[in-house]
Amino acid sequence: MIRTIQELFKITATLVIGSLILINCEPDADQLGSQFFQDGAQGTEASYPVIAYNINNGDTIRTDGSRLISATLGAFTEPQFGMQKSAYVSQVRLSGGNPDFGLNAKLDSAVLVIKPQYAADSVTTVTNEDYIYPDGAVAAKKVVSSYPIIKYGKTKISGKTLLNFKVHEVTDFLGSNADQIRSNKNVNTGAQIGSKTFDGNVHFVKVTKDADNSVLFERTPALRIPLDSTFFANKIISKASSPELADAASFIRYFKGIKVSVVENDGYILNFDPTLIELNLYYKNDKVTNGVTTREQAVYMLNMGASNTYFNQITYDRTGTPAATALANANQTTGDDKLFVQGMGGPGFGLRVPASDVATIKTLYNNSKIGIVSAKIRLYTDTGNWDNSYKKPESFVVRQRNLTPLIGEQEYLNDYLVDMSALYGTGIYNLVKAYDLAKNPAYYDIGITQTFKNIIEKEAPNYDLVLNVGTYTTDSGGNLLGSLYPSLVAQNFNTRSFMPYRVVLAGTDLVNPTNPTSAKLMLTYGKKSN
Repeated sequence: MIRTIQELFKITATLVIGSLILINCEPDADQLGSQFFQDGAQGTEASYPVIAYNINNGDTIRTDGSRLISATLGAFTEPQFGMQKSAYVSQVRLSGGNPDFGLNAKLDSAVLVIKPQYAADSVTTVTNEDYIYPDGAVAAKKVVSSYPIIKYGKTKISGKTLLNFKVHEVTDFLGSNADQIRSNKNVNTGAQIGSKTFDGNVHFVKVTKDADNSVLFERTPALRIPLDSTFFANKIISKASSPELADAASFIRYFKGIKVSVVENDGYILNFDPTLIELNLYYKNDKVTNGVTTREQAVYMLNMGASNTYFNQITYDRTGTPAATALANANQTTGDDKLFVQGMGGPGFGLRVPASDVATIKTLYNNSKIGIVSAKIRLYTDTGNWDNSYKKPESFVVRQRNLTPLIGEQEYLNDYLVDMSALYGTGIYNLVKAYDLAKNPAYYDIGITQTFKNIIEKEAPNYDLVLNVGTYTTDSGGNLLGSLYPSLVAQNFNTRSFMPYRVVLAGTDLVNPTNPTSAKLMLTYGKKSN
């Protein structure tokens, strides 16, 4: 313990941001920090119970293209939270207006290609040295490398979890890609136009010619869903030169889009990049060379990229679950003993340091001249309700909440915690540190040193903290995206909408405030020795 506190003093001494090192031009208490490191500090670590309560987010969140760096598909049911199911809805555009499919075009097949995240370091390879490539009967070698996709949920239902994917035509106009869309939006659908039973593996296929080792065929790992060729022949190929295919505006009102979903209510959830989806039409047309007509193979790629409107449609069934009971009885005044926390629009939770404890610490600061070195809120997973092998959240996003806003003030603050704004990227600060995630209990430390120092030393408001599953997003240089666009809401730049993780945490113990696993403020402070 003494060594830990001494290390905190050393870290604090290196920070030159605001009053975090307690060195500035003011006298008295604000200068105590510098004296700690010169004259031998007396360090103290104390803990205080925290009021922790569930927050019902309404099982809804924005999932339009501006939020979906990654999209989700699948379904997962477990006893604590119930069922969570995600479908994907998207417009489809032409690659260009008035496509020309050539003379006597006939569609062979149509395929929807989705590229899930997969475990690149886990591969099974099958090689066929005597493969005959069918186009020209060429002697070749075929190598098929299979990778398991990254799944959240159950991977072994009846031996191996199978998901049945369905694709339907959307019959509602989906609007502009600038529109805000929430995850509970419903769309009407028409005919089923595709299906696939998926075993959870994607395959990289490469065919090379025996004679010179040149590549004859190569296909990237993907979930490939066969589509109804008759539907696309009638909808697209036969409509060449028609007004419906004249331009993008006409086409997205003619063919309004697709919806991809799973039949099952239990299994797993997968993630994929929505800007990399492909919808390929494979067809043949007549090619005339020197008066000789041959049939030529061609492919037309419909545009499924970022120019389209797309979103995740997420549904829940919490009937009879502990999460439903907890959310219906959440108590933000005295706290809840269990916190049910779930990504993709599921519930979050609030934290408050009681006013009485804030007053006690202010008295220590004013009368005993303490200097706060570290403040963090510690949260443990609940050993009785969340003892399983499902991956736990690695981080949370944190914002402040004003429960008593004046007229014109916002309840939820849009900026980062001051700790994040000042220290992110320095290498000496983490908003959330997770420990022992593979064990039970695991625990999390939420770093609020500067935020809490401002409450104690500068009379800053003692706002609640609101946490949700997710992380803040950064650019390629590691800069927080929310800090690069000051005119926008910093808190919106996060991964909440597509993080499928969930966890049950220990909350407030009203019966035994000294419970070692209940939510608590961990405070480390120093005092100059006499």
